[in-house]
Amino acid sequence: MNKSAPLLPDRPLNKTAVLALVLASYLMIVLDISIVITGLPKIRDSLGFSAAGLSWVHTAYTLSFGGLLMAGARAGDLFGRRRMFIGGLMVFVLASLIIGLSTSPAMLVAARALQGMGSAVLAPATLALLSVTFADGPDRIRALSLYGATAGVGASLGMVLGGVLADLLSWRVGFFVNVPIGLFLIWGASRYVKESAPQPGGLDLPGAILSTLGMVSLVFGLVEVAEAGWTATASWLPLLASAVLLAQFFRHEATARHPLLPLRLFADRSRSGAYAARLLFLAGVIGFWFYTTQYLQGVLGMRPLQAGLAFLPATVVQFLAAMAVSPLSRRFGHDRLLVVGLALTASGMAWLARVGPHSDYLTSIALPMAVLGLGQGISLSPLTVAGVAGVPARDAGAASGVVNAAHQLGGSMGLALLVVVFARSGGLAEDPRADLAERVSACLAVGSGLLWAALLVAIFCIARRAPQSPAATAGTCSQPDRPSIALPLPSGPQRRSRQKPR
Repeated sequence: MNKSAPLLPDRPLNKTAVLALVLASYLMIVLDISIVITGLPKIRDSLGFSAAGLSWVHTAYTLSFGGLLMAGARAGDLFGRRRMFIGGLMVFVLASLIIGLSTSPAMLVAARALQGMGSAVLAPATLALLSVTFADGPDRIRALSLYGATAGVGASLGMVLGGVLADLLSWRVGFFVNVPIGLFLIWGASRYVKESAPQPGGLDLPGAILSTLGMVSLVFGLVEVAEAGWTATASWLPLLASAVLLAQFFRHEATARHPLLPLRLFADRSRSGAYAARLLFLAGVIGFWFYTTQYLQGVLGMRPLQAGLAFLPATVVQFLAAMAVSPLSRRFGHDRLLVVGLALTASGMAWLARVGPHSDYLTSIALPMAVLGLGQGISLSPLTVAGVAGVPARDAGAASGVVNAAHQLGGSMGLALLVVVFARSGGLAEDPRADLAERVSACLAVGSGLLWAALLVAIFCIARRAPQSPAATAGTCSQPDRPSIALPLPSGPQRRSRQKPR
């Protein structure tokens, strides 16, 4: 985002109310994503999704979320953050209602894309409101700590709540509850949140359209590969269109007056490595949430409620690890912590990839989940710091947008790749449970490989830069005149840690 805009004096500022509204809106987003993950098998059976098509329940959301994220952040600067906060809530609530009423896969996927658009506007507005409401110092650190804690608690609660709703009521209930909550938040924002003064400049709408269409074409092509093969027109034509659209996007950004993505951000090797490592990290870890829930229910025969509870070793450990990141970073430095975190995540995923049709939950699932959760909990914050470290004040908002676009798009691309792996593996076992276990194992193994690749990028591009003290490294995360806001947006219940005011 641009330099923080002053608040317009149209009403008294109630910091407690603003904080409550921000935390509640973020909790709604995190719960929504977690509930979807646990409810995927029920959604598949209810609406008749194919194995490849089911990925679009998640992919449609994250593509529009990640593709429009930088435009959403810029819109808050241009048109006022309260206005964008309320507008994002309205879109999110409307989409949630449509999802709950969906009668076909196409209707649900379209509504999920609309919901992602609402989140792309809402999520950057929440942290922007925190940055201008709480002054740099203990108050802002406390607010951001609560924001991070909300992410951890929300993700864990969402997995369990999703299982309860899908098992005892209906997966639709998880979306319907967003309507009264969202309407209440809209009322509260209208009453308690002060508007920020609009900033000069322009919105790079062509850049947002080109990048979003390019990524949609890429993922659509990969999903079609899973069903039709590489030689089918429905597969290679979208991939070709994606290459053209993304090439045109970068060409446009090089000459745009107000680019969404200033290409100078990639001039620094460490920063570029952070973006690449983040994309690989999310591409690798997304399969854990997406396919493990299918394994737990389809192979081990767990009910949705039991499957939600089965994720607690990962979510609880991840939350606790995220809370310990700040003191660990001060002691060991962000770069070392990042390498250790990525190594733990990759190791936990490789361990989990050994699951079979008769695996024991404790030793084959719970323990590797805990290792994986520990790695995730201590990796994301150092990745965020590396992505915004040393960025000039004029580019701090753009760098934060790239960090989070890499996060969302990495999950989308990774899931599309794993859909291909899922479709092309298996087929040897006659027992459907054994066949599903074989396919899930293959997807987790590929995910582990992507995580090892992220580790290599971190070692050679981030950890081998010029030595910095932990304090100096942490200090580059923010600017005195414009907070560097790294938006902790979810593509799955994995976002936990928070560092500096972003």
